[in-house]
Amino acid sequence: MSSSCEEENIGLIEFFRNRLRRLILVDPLLDRLHFIEEDDKESIRAKLRNEGDLVAADQLINIILKGPRTEGWFRQLINGLETVGCKNAANYINNSPPTPSLEAENDNCVRMIQLLQPTLETMKTRDVCISCHTMDILTDEDRENILAETDNYGGQRGARLLLKRVVRNEAGWYSTLLKALRKTDHFDLVKELQGEDLVDEEDSVSGKGDTPQALKDDKELADKHLKRNQAPLSQVEAPASFPESSRDSILDSFSSGSSMDLYSNFHQNETSHGNESMDCSSTDGGDGGAVVETEAAMGATGGPDEGDIVLRDYQMEVARPALEGQNIIICLPTGSGKTRVAVYITKEHLDSRRRKEQPGKVVVLVNKVPLVEQHYSTEFGRFLRHQYKVERVSGDSQLKISFPEVVRKNDIIICTAQILENSFANAKKKDEDGISLSDITLMVIDECHHTQKGGVYNHIMIRYLRQKHRNALLLKEQKEPQPIPQILGLTASPGVGGAKTQQKAEEHILKICANLDAVTIKTKNLAEESKAPFKRIASADKRKEDPFGDVIKGVMEQIHAHVGLNSLCEFGTQNYEQWVVLTEQNAAKDENTKVRVCAEHLRQYNEALHQSNTIRMSDAFSFLDKYYNEERKKKYDPEEGESINITDTERFLFTLFKDKKEKLRELTKQAKYENNSLAKLREVILKEFTTRTEARGIIFTRTRLSAIALSQWIQENPKFEECGVRASHLIGGGDQSLVKPMTSAEQKDVLKKFRQGEINLLIATTVAEEGLDIKECNIVIRYCLVTNEIAMIQARGRGRAEDSSYTLVETEGSGVAERESVNEYREKMMSKGIARVVKLPKAEYDKKIKDFQLQVIMEKRVHAKKKKQKSMQQEEPSKVSFSCRHCNKAVCSGESIKVIENMHHVNVTPRFRDLFTVQENASLQERLLDYEANGVIACKDCGHKWGSMMLYKSIDVPCLHIKNFVVTYNSKNKVFSKWSELSIRFPAFDYAAHAVDLVDENLEEEEEEEEDTM
Repeated sequence: MSSSCEEENIGLIEFFRNRLRRLILVDPLLDRLHFIEEDDKESIRAKLRNEGDLVAADQLINIILKGPRTEGWFRQLINGLETVGCKNAANYINNSPPTPSLEAENDNCVRMIQLLQPTLETMKTRDVCISCHTMDILTDEDRENILAETDNYGGQRGARLLLKRVVRNEAGWYSTLLKALRKTDHFDLVKELQGEDLVDEEDSVSGKGDTPQALKDDKELADKHLKRNQAPLSQVEAPASFPESSRDSILDSFSSGSSMDLYSNFHQNETSHGNESMDCSSTDGGDGGAVVETEAAMGATGGPDEGDIVLRDYQMEVARPALEGQNIIICLPTGSGKTRVAVYITKEHLDSRRRKEQPGKVVVLVNKVPLVEQHYSTEFGRFLRHQYKVERVSGDSQLKISFPEVVRKNDIIICTAQILENSFANAKKKDEDGISLSDITLMVIDECHHTQKGGVYNHIMIRYLRQKHRNALLLKEQKEPQPIPQILGLTASPGVGGAKTQQKAEEHILKICANLDAVTIKTKNLAEESKAPFKRIASADKRKEDPFGDVIKGVMEQIHAHVGLNSLCEFGTQNYEQWVVLTEQNAAKDENTKVRVCAEHLRQYNEALHQSNTIRMSDAFSFLDKYYNEERKKKYDPEEGESINITDTERFLFTLFKDKKEKLRELTKQAKYENNSLAKLREVILKEFTTRTEARGIIFTRTRLSAIALSQWIQENPKFEECGVRASHLIGGGDQSLVKPMTSAEQKDVLKKFRQGEINLLIATTVAEEGLDIKECNIVIRYCLVTNEIAMIQARGRGRAEDSSYTLVETEGSGVAERESVNEYREKMMSKGIARVVKLPKAEYDKKIKDFQLQVIMEKRVHAKKKKQKSMQQEEPSKVSFSCRHCNKAVCSGESIKVIENMHHVNVTPRFRDLFTVQENASLQERLLDYEANGVIACKDCGHKWGSMMLYKSIDVPCLHIKNFVVTYNSKNKVFSKWSELSIRFPAFDYAAHAVDLVDENLEEEEEEEEDTM
């Protein structure tokens, strides 16, 4: 390339630098620029990760200008820009930039997309993406990235990425985008982009996007919206859905030439997700770590999906005391808009403090991880991020960040309660980063009926009550009190706490009011109550014959006889399960392996018996078969190629199942012996789906296994398919059972498909009863399941659609219908109790509330004193020892136990390493802070699970679960379910010392290998 041509190209890049930095897509472009050194590329990528597209583009331009540049570099740059969809940037440096007028009009188009971004984010992203791709305003790579973003994080995030990519095109993209929106039936969005009048589809674009006609269309369309009423850009009328303050700030930024444009806005949305990462670990189970997905940029530029918040009369009525700054509980039925009221109160609270020039900080607490994202995307973030900085923080991510830093930087923080409690606890430690109550001005507590003894909500509120009473003392001493937040509780049902009398029901409600320091509980007027779904009980006849169950009961009797056990409880019942669990625990403490193992197997047979009474016999058989297959695997050593220690009792149990296996398998094939509950459920589902034009339902069942089995049963039955039933299951995410849990992503995917109609029948455990944003149903079925009155109200509340039905399917004589009647009676007690509490004279109400609060504070004080005394009496770790709960083999002394993050108890001694094997367990694949669980450790002798293998800062460490051991303590054998139950403080794990030991071991091994090869 000649020097003059080289200088001209460099001159063009320098001249259009400010324009190029906003048009270049750095990440995909770097892969196509071979004249840039790898070290420089890594430097640019680091800038991209840490500081975003604009800064990274600056760095890229600096490196290009600085050189050295190999021959053909300029053509490589042009080709790269065109390939990754940055044709507009390529035109600028290829000596064919748009004219000033076209450039100005293109800028107006970009600004209009910016202005309407929140509205455009509601598009059907997949459809629009595919349409834009076929019209050549998105590349193949763009299409893949947008679809992946949509699948992983939802349509809103995918839409942002789509808009970010589209505006990089050369002029003409605007009209092509409109055509794509029309083709995908987004006529409302086209109307917003064009103004009041829709342009005929055939007139919108002629030929390719870069034709003169298309450029003309872009100009006309932008003018139509931006220059309505002949107003200059500085006076452009924003859509009516934008609040006035938001319109003013956006238009000011446009007219002043602010850099707040589409390019920088999208960059901030995307890149900030992974940059501010620091530690916020859990100290008490709960959420393993805190994460935040940053949307701060939206607070400056975005807008709400649905404009200003408008409350109905009854919603405004229940909100009124909170708007006056009082603590209240809002009790509204599921689907009545509790959260929307909370959003409105939050906005008014922050607006009021802003007018007074006082700082405002709102924390929204939830009790389930999925609710964090739900409240952000559908309520608080959706309506308030245009005006305030809104963040969500939960343990459901690999990201790590300082929670106090999140609180300091943002106005509204949505988080799980455990994360806030951890931060409060950390604030008391001088070496820990935390926040205090005085940092918060409003605290919203979702599902506040959980603010009871022992719950994390209650721990937080006890801190509040103690500070409130300290403040009263400070005022008496004429000292400045500490600020405490306003409290807003939300619930669909406070329940009655198992009360049997009206007086006790009212006392329960008053206690919840006291725990939340509420001046009243506001509820919807009964006259305005939405019509409850039609309710019926479908009773199935008892089985006349149950040969499958008889075989299982016969096996259980043989096991009882083998070890001399005798139970007065009926097989297959919950009472029997409680008895057999207690028997197993006592046998473990007594080191009676024979009884302990038999009790464990009896529990599995009892579960199978229960399953055969609710789901298919084949499902119960599969459950038992899987259990025995896994037990056999534990007894086989793959390294030695032979079975390891099998006791006579285990051999007896394996043989017993083997002898009955074929008989059980044959019985599963005889449909006439299936339980009648399943037939009744089939009848109910078919009736509901054949008598409705559009059916959408949810079935609640007791266990994860039954939810999965029922889903499979429906999917495999062609009769359901003929009636249009499309079923899937929804279960919890905790690893607490034999069934593999659902990940958060899997849960979101199922709920998304249910909202979109791909699935119209959910079979769910109680995880779906409370809180989750599930599309309104017209069919609700509780299948052989009754818990308490709160769960009944929550489940029934899912039937919010017109002409809804609520059906309880039960087996005659099971007691399910009777317990449902009790819950109905308790619901009436609750309604009457709330009405009476609300009508209490203020003086009497205040006295009762104060008495309950003082009682709570005193109970906490006594508990803390006992705990302190107990910790002072703690034994040395050497005073305890651990043995395998299954085979009683001595494992280790307490001296070998060390603790990571005040939570995980590990043993890294060489002796312990020789006692266990590592087995694969897919359900343990979870990332938490600096460690991840990636396998199961099990006893080498008997195969019994001991815990998990953790990867902590690149070192494998065996993590012990205390429930799998018998603990010898003060010469007595004991079993514990949690480490916190053992009053011994173990020392912290010394990572550096252990790492040095490992390095020394590796060096010795390497030296030995070298000697062997010499």
